[in-house]
Amino acid sequence: MPIAGRVWINNSTRQANNMLEKSWVESANNPDSEFPLNNLPYGVFSEAGGTSGAEKKRRCCVAIGKHVLDVATLERNGTINLGDPLLQAGNWNPLMAAGPERWQALRDRLKQLLGAGSSERNVCEAAMVDTSNANLYMPFEVCEFTDFYSGKHHATNVGTMFRGPENALPPNWLHMPIGYNGRASSVVVSGTDIIRPQGQLKSPQYENPIFAPSRRFDIELEMGAIVGTASSGPVSVAEADDNIFGYVLLNDWSARDIQAWEYQPLGPFQAKATATSISPWIVTKPALEPFRVSTPPREVPLLKHLQEPGPLLYDIDLSVSLQPASANQPTTLCRTNFSEMYFSPAQQLAHHSSSGCPMRCGDLLGSGTISGAEKHQRGSLLELSWGGKEPLTLDSGETRTFLEDGDTVVLKGKSRGKGYNIGFGSCSGRIMATKV
Repeated sequence: MPIAGRVWINNSTRQANNMLEKSWVESANNPDSEFPLNNLPYGVFSEAGGTSGAEKKRRCCVAIGKHVLDVATLERNGTINLGDPLLQAGNWNPLMAAGPERWQALRDRLKQLLGAGSSERNVCEAAMVDTSNANLYMPFEVCEFTDFYSGKHHATNVGTMFRGPENALPPNWLHMPIGYNGRASSVVVSGTDIIRPQGQLKSPQYENPIFAPSRRFDIELEMGAIVGTASSGPVSVAEADDNIFGYVLLNDWSARDIQAWEYQPLGPFQAKATATSISPWIVTKPALEPFRVSTPPREVPLLKHLQEPGPLLYDIDLSVSLQPASANQPTTLCRTNFSEMYFSPAQQLAHHSSSGCPMRCGDLLGSGTISGAEKHQRGSLLELSWGGKEPLTLDSGETRTFLEDGDTVVLKGKSRGKGYNIGFGSCSGRIMATKV
């Protein structure tokens, strides 16, 4: 259910609140830091090189400056008390399921502990680890994964390639967020190697399909919305927004040649089942509140269940870089912004639930590829190389149409405030040769 008395904050109020909040953790006050007191993203860690059972155990943590704060330990010793033990599972699902009041209670307590002038600095310092000494893991247990196709520039580019500009968008596209149900089992945390998939391929070069490694393996720059509060039936767009716990960067790895042969009539299947990478930090909605922006003007009126009660997107700068195994530096392939989306995560969630589909704690919704109007804003190699017809030249001098073994892809995201940033860390994956 929506938070009682919910008031949509106007843009002028957001901007007035868009200032750095000072912490006694000095690295958090650096204007270049991704993790100031304004952010406080949630992750799961263990201590690198830890020898004791406690050090090796995966614990919930919060990023602050160049450190992670072990909130599981602070809950055990009573420094954090949420009424129930919600931070001991090695993932954030128990807190997510507890609902918005508990979410806010933890955030308020963390700001007390980490804010400038805190009287509890010593107890926090004892529960801190330098980020360089922290191994990061999946921050939550994914229940279900649904991926959408809600970027208008991306959908137009792909449609133009395959159907021509006059039929680029399907007839339903402007009326509702299109999506498909993916595989929760293949969602992995940043830094996990990605093995090139095999599958059935069909090309004019050969009469019958063959089974072989994908030759057109691709990336998709996306954001992922995480459902916290479960629902058993349809929810409004406003309720859907309240049910979202937070956001991650998301790379929906895609085998375009497998997809081209299999997708009719039921859409993506094995082409999308290899892996979906997410960033290790969950950035919560309160951290992003000053950066809310409206969805674009509607080209056709939306039906009532999709109409927006207020700004539902966020101003988040996004980038994609690629580094071949032979290169010392990555090449930036894409710079775009989350505000380019045509449908917001709240609209996607509301539409998903509209048939009566239950939504569960830990459901992950992929936004769809985020592309802008310009070539350098395209969030996939399919678009950047225009289906392989326009190879990209990397800074190393190598060329790419699609991914090659040894390539490392890194997604980054950041909202920029007045003297501070709200960062997501990075979402990376290295392509490994097919196992035979």
